[in-house]
Order: sequence, then C-alpha cells, then structure tokens
Amino acid sequence: MSSETDVIVLGAGMAGLGAALHLQARGREVAIVDRRGPAEETSYGNAGLIQAEAVSPYSFPRDLRRTLDVLLGRSTEAWLHWPSLLTTAPWLLHYWRQGTPERIAAVTAAAAQLIARTVAEHQALFTAAGVEGLIQSKGYLRVFRTEQRLEAAAATQEAESARWGIAYEALSPAQIAEREPHLAQDLPGGLAGALWMTHPLGALDPGDVGKAYAQLFEARGGRVLIGDAQTLAQEGAGWTVATAEGSVRAKDVVIALGPWSLDVLRPLKVTPPLGVKRGYHRHFALKGNAALGGHVVDEEKGFVLVPNKRGVRLTIGAEFARRDATPSAKPMAMVEPVARGLFPLGEALEETPWMGARPCLPDMLPVVGPIPGHKGLWGHFGHHHLGFTLGPTTGRLLAEMMTGEAPFTDPAPYRVDRF
Repeated sequence: MSSETDVIVLGAGMAGLGAALHLQARGREVAIVDRRGPAEETSYGNAGLIQAEAVSPYSFPRDLRRTLDVLLGRSTEAWLHWPSLLTTAPWLLHYWRQGTPERIAAVTAAAAQLIARTVAEHQALFTAAGVEGLIQSKGYLRVFRTEQRLEAAAATQEAESARWGIAYEALSPAQIAEREPHLAQDLPGGLAGALWMTHPLGALDPGDVGKAYAQLFEARGGRVLIGDAQTLAQEGAGWTVATAEGSVRAKDVVIALGPWSLDVLRPLKVTPPLGVKRGYHRHFALKGNAALGGHVVDEEKGFVLVPNKRGVRLTIGAEFARRDATPSAKPMAMVEPVARGLFPLGEALEETPWMGARPCLPDMLPVVGPIPGHKGLWGHFGHHHLGFTLGPTTGRLLAEMMTGEAPFTDPAPYRVDRF
C-alpha cells in the first residue's frame, strides 16, 4: 500500500519536529518518518535547556593545557576515544581550523540570528501543545570554582552582552547559596562565584516536550510513521520512502536525521563534513533533604546538573569517537565523583549511563536549506549541542525557504556546500 503527501521529513527529533510543524502551519501536508518514536535520541538525552544566550560556538579550544588534558585523558570536559582516532582525526583537524578568531566572529554573527528567536519559537509551541508545566523560566547558573576562570568568563560575557543584548547577572557565593542552598556545601574552598543567565528556559524532561510536539503535529493532521530512511529513492519528479504502513511519496524530502544524516546523503554523493560529539547522562536520586532548583552548569568541569522528573540528570561533556563505537565507561566514571562534590547526589537510578551522538559540522552551525543537485531534497541537521534549542527556529527558516516565504535571516551561512 502506498500514499502521497507534500513533504516527507526524515527524523522525529526536535529538528524534524520543528520543520514539520512549520511546514504544516504553511499549509503543507507532512509525514514524519523515523525508525523510532518521536524524541527518543539526542532530543531526549540532553540537558533540556532552551538557550537564549548561546551565540558563541563550542569551538576547539586553543588553550594548550586544556588540549593536553583531553589528549592525556585528564579532562572532565572532553575525551578522545583513541580507538576511533583514524576515523575522527580528519574531522578534528577541520574543527580545529574553524577555531580562529575570525571564523568564531563570523559564526557568532550567524548563530546570533537564530538564537534571538529560540525562546519565542518554543513558547508558541509550549502553549499550543499545552506543556507549559514542563518548563522552568529560571534561567540557569554557570558556576566557577576559581577566580581566574570566573573573571575570564565574566569579561567574555560582558562583551557578548554589549554586542548581542544577552542578559545575565553576576552572583557572589552568598547569592548562589540563596538560590541553591544545597550546592557546594562540601566543596573545599567553595565556589568563586557564578553567572546567572536569566533568559534561557529549562525543560524538566526534554523527551516529554518532544513527544508533546509530535502529538500536536498529529492533532493538526500530520502523520508519524515508522520506517527506514535509507530506503529513500528518487522516483520521477519526487521521492519515496518505505514505512511500516507502505511506501510514502512526496515532491519534497527533509533530511533531519542528526548524526545519521550522512547515511542517507552519502549514496547521493553529498558528503558534508559531519562529525559527532558523543554525550552521556545518568539519573540520580536526591540525597537526604537535598533539592535542586534549576539547571546548574559547572563551567570548569564540563557537566550540567538538571532537575528532572526522575531526580537529577547529570549530563557530561563531549567524547570524540566514532558514532557507533561501543559506549565508554570512563567519562561518567570520571565525572560522577566530581559532581557529587558539588551537589549531594543519591544512588544512580540506571544500571548504565545513556549515550547519544551530537551531529556537528566543524563550524558549529547547522545545515539549513536545499541539497544542490537533488531537486526537492532539503537539509536540516548538524545542530551540535543546540538541537533541542534550535529545532523550531531553524525549522521556521527551512519552511520559509521551502514555501517561497521571505526568510527571517540570510540562509547563506547554513548552506550544505559552505565548506
């Protein structure tokens, strides 16, 4: 049995959902196809922040000491999976080359055009999906253990605030204790201070938010189908994909498969330099009478503490590895004791940590736009650390391009062939 629709969106994560909802709002009939249900990969396993301030890219550090710590396995911010090095080295070199001040300035300018809309785009969907109760509007804390790192971060933040209008407040240790009384109680020397990013939103469970968006999409007439994106084939003037309910045909297809996007694009001779940064999380019970009021980022150790319906979600840094390599035990084993020193975590609630792969282009900007040489094929992937944040915003940009509407910003910085 086969069916037709206007657009097939491959991928049911936040990028796919964001594009599908915006296309639907512009009168397109849309079917989402994924091998799993909605929001079950990195759109589930993230810190749940909707970041209104993240204009600066997560660039390759040029600090020699931090780089050596990663290479020697001493860092709690990032890890190099040595068995994957032959595969990951070319991408890492490209990533490093994008870390010049000139490139960072250009990327920041492009990212700022997207970040400026993130909260408003999500708020519209929260209201429509009826999930306001899953969202906190407390911003988040960036805490620092040393005066040196605090002063450097404050100087950078002040410059970003002046350039991009990003709101924040500096907090003393006493002010941190007022907001989060159970934080750093047993930390030797305590905290040096914090930067409170006042405008970001936080989801108590990002997976639940994604599933609610999918339900909204279906309530508006959309279809979410289980299928294999790698069955994508060109058929006449359109495209077909096999699903559990039969093949689906459409004039336009959106590739929103995150770290699996190349699996579909490579057979079409489209090979943007897409790499991955693997991330891990684990849930913990609260110890004693401890409570965590909001999201806390330990800037010097590279982890995030997240209030979650299961207790506290500990999300940790970036592992440079092959996407499908066996999960590593070392990252969580290194970070968990450090996190316990900052906040009283109870017992772990899963036997093993969850692992996912962030899809990353070397410049830390996503792909949004047409795939040259393939009529009706569109890219919407590579959202790196900000997929949950950016999905609805870049989904709007893509939908505007696909329907002939004037795009809200110049899409050129996000084209697939920019490298």
